[in-house]
Amino acid sequence: MQTKKTLVRFAIIIVILMVAGYAIWFAMRPAPIEVELATIGRSTVEATVVNTRAGTVTACRRAKLAPAAGGQIVKLQVKEGDRVKKGQVLLELWNTDLTAQRDLARRQLITAEERRREACILAAHAGREAERARQLAERGFVSAQNRENADADARARQASCDATIADVKRARAQVEVTEAGLERTVLTAPFDGIVALVTGELGEYTTPSPPGIPTPPAIDLIDDSCLYVTAPMDEVDAPKLKIGQLARITIDALPGQIFPGKVRRVAPYVTEVEKQARTVDIEVDFEEIPERPLLVGYSADVEVVIERHENVLRVPTQAIRQGGKVLLVNEENRLVERRLETGLANWAFTEVTGGLEEGDRVLLSSEAKEIKAGIQVREKVAEQ
Repeated sequence: MQTKKTLVRFAIIIVILMVAGYAIWFAMRPAPIEVELATIGRSTVEATVVNTRAGTVTACRRAKLAPAAGGQIVKLQVKEGDRVKKGQVLLELWNTDLTAQRDLARRQLITAEERRREACILAAHAGREAERARQLAERGFVSAQNRENADADARARQASCDATIADVKRARAQVEVTEAGLERTVLTAPFDGIVALVTGELGEYTTPSPPGIPTPPAIDLIDDSCLYVTAPMDEVDAPKLKIGQLARITIDALPGQIFPGKVRRVAPYVTEVEKQARTVDIEVDFEEIPERPLLVGYSADVEVVIERHENVLRVPTQAIRQGGKVLLVNEENRLVERRLETGLANWAFTEVTGGLEEGDRVLLSSEAKEIKAGIQVREKVAEQ
């Protein structure tokens, strides 16, 4: 009986010690590490390429204009920021001498036309007289000599008429020559646009650029109704780029806004800015011109969509560790290492073709050294 009581007491002591030990372990066990988790779901994954250096917002038409001839500016009809219409006069050089030559040529043309009119009237009259002389000669009323004289006079008058017609053509050509000379001193807008820059003032001299020696334009005209983006892409990505591919445009001056676009041109050659930086330039059209006016010259970035898969499992790219593995959180909130099979990928998301299921939770990147498979974790609550 005594032995039985001793065994009971011993069992009770063991239970008490076990409970106490568990309590001590539970109280002293390491707390689960707080980590950021991502839930695996279905959405779109794209393969994209981006520019290596900043691109530029460019106008479809931009003309750096200068008069075809040099001279002194006597009329400056626009200032920077003015909107102009096609054909509108922008500036005019001194051309008084050319204007006088044009007026003289026009008067000479009028004189030549009057002489032509006179000569041709006389030629027509002489022709009729020669016809009457022929008829009279056939009836014997006039001599053959008179008939020949009338024919010769008609031919001479007609030759004079033809000569004056040639004179009119020469005078008209002279007018065109003087007008062409005047056009070289007047600068007009080749298209609707906005004046970006005016170089020169009234009274100053301007000259066209000699071959191979660029000089500042007299007027820089921009058509800002049509804009696109030029951007340099790494030569490695060149084989993936095609006309018509969708793109997204972001502009540094308009943060948070993304403008849809489409590739309109891929350069057929590689640009060598530096020996270690070879690029291929592309041009991307805005699908819609933004309501907010864009300034030509804005820096811009372009992300071209090479391939797109919709409604696929995806995981944040930052969750993938070395060797294509992720740390999965199991039912006990412990981390389990899992190897992935992947498809398309970009800097944000990677397509999952095997290794995870929808609803799984995976660990995002963490800098904590104690993070490894087997430890217990809890999800970090997002700050409100």
